[in-house]
Amino acid sequence: MRSNGGEESTRKDVTSGGSGSGAGGIPSPNPEWRFNQTLRNVQGLLKGRSFPGKVLLTRKSEPLNALASPTHSREMERSYSSNDRGNDQTTNSFEAEAQSSGRANNANLQKTSISSLTTSSAPPDAQGSVTGARATDSARVAKFGNELSRQAVILEKLRELSWSGVPPYMRPNIWRLLLGYAPPNSDRREGVLARKRLEYVECVAQYYDIPDSERSDDEINMLRQISVDCPRTVPDVTFFQHAQIQKSLERILYTWAIRHPASGYVQGINDLVTPFLIVFLSEHLNGSMESWSISDLSPQIISNIEADCYWCLSKLLDGMQDHYTFAQPGIQRLVFRLRELVRRIDEPVSRHMEEEGLEFLQFAFRWFNCLLIREIPFHLVTRLWDTYLAEGDSLPDFLVYISASLLLTWSEKLQKFDFQEMVMFLQHLPTEDWTHDELEMVLSRAFMWHTMFSSSPSHLAS
Repeated sequence: MRSNGGEESTRKDVTSGGSGSGAGGIPSPNPEWRFNQTLRNVQGLLKGRSFPGKVLLTRKSEPLNALASPTHSREMERSYSSNDRGNDQTTNSFEAEAQSSGRANNANLQKTSISSLTTSSAPPDAQGSVTGARATDSARVAKFGNELSRQAVILEKLRELSWSGVPPYMRPNIWRLLLGYAPPNSDRREGVLARKRLEYVECVAQYYDIPDSERSDDEINMLRQISVDCPRTVPDVTFFQHAQIQKSLERILYTWAIRHPASGYVQGINDLVTPFLIVFLSEHLNGSMESWSISDLSPQIISNIEADCYWCLSKLLDGMQDHYTFAQPGIQRLVFRLRELVRRIDEPVSRHMEEEGLEFLQFAFRWFNCLLIREIPFHLVTRLWDTYLAEGDSLPDFLVYISASLLLTWSEKLQKFDFQEMVMFLQHLPTEDWTHDELEMVLSRAFMWHTMFSSSPSHLAS
């Protein structure tokens, strides 16, 4: 259970609300320090402005006027200027990733295009910039290296580091560890992976590589649906249209569905395999995804990648079982919570949506079903999933706050739309030009709101 410093703070309604702000973070063994750090960062940037949702936080141990003092402001300025300089210390592999995505890693907060946001606090662990370069900061890379070099990885520390972004070349190993697919003990890791990969091959032979005459009618229909959905998976990314990738995706999904009869295959699960495919392929293919050729890989490597994707997908969905069972009650529950959270944070938007007759199910069901993969550019998905996997079993809960933060990015615009305009807008969010800056803003707000509200049910009462 995540500790929450918000319970120890005093919340006061104020008459004038500010624009959205926030910070991003994960469960920490020292929540008191983490809350104080987050609050200091926010107040240093806000300089007296109120938090979104007409809520003002103060600490008994640190008065608001002390946090906003000139001395504190100067310290914040030194901290951020130092962090910006630190972003230049990146490894060659990170520089290549930044060049391939066509963005500058040292963009600052003030250059963001989110019009409704005036500030953001740094996520926990973020002694570096809030841009995509955070994961490439040399100090953070060293911290990751230290954790991974242990005889037995301390998962809680790895989660804390990973929340703010994982260095790309470390993602395959770290994701396997965060999901519990690879054991923390390094002596056992290689043997466990070899055994699980062999088990996957045996499952494929038993369930997939058989004639249709040995399948039931339901299994035939399910395989047919999967074969239809595979070409629709991330259609704007050419690499996924490769025949070999389509076949791998089909094998993974069908094998998973057969071994999970309570849910079977549900449309949307196909999207959830794609981040794993990209990350585990990156272990064996160099350069940007656009230049990859699947023909460069041996059948054994392809089999290992499929197995890793299969087991990681299984681990991910084990914590969200009722999201994909009949009627998908888990997703419906998250949609309801999102509606209540938005009502608490931004009452004008909530009231306008209600007056126009817009139901959250009309757009948010897909958000939760596909874990927002279709709502942001694909090159940002792996960064988003660093946070997802760091959250662990708390992911469904935190996903509500991420979705609220995403929605309220366009708070002012939504209040000017009628029903039809809102539906079209929310089903086709204008995020195609987003960089890491905008995504970090969304995660930052989500963390701050989670800190403020998650352990305070009365604040979410309608």
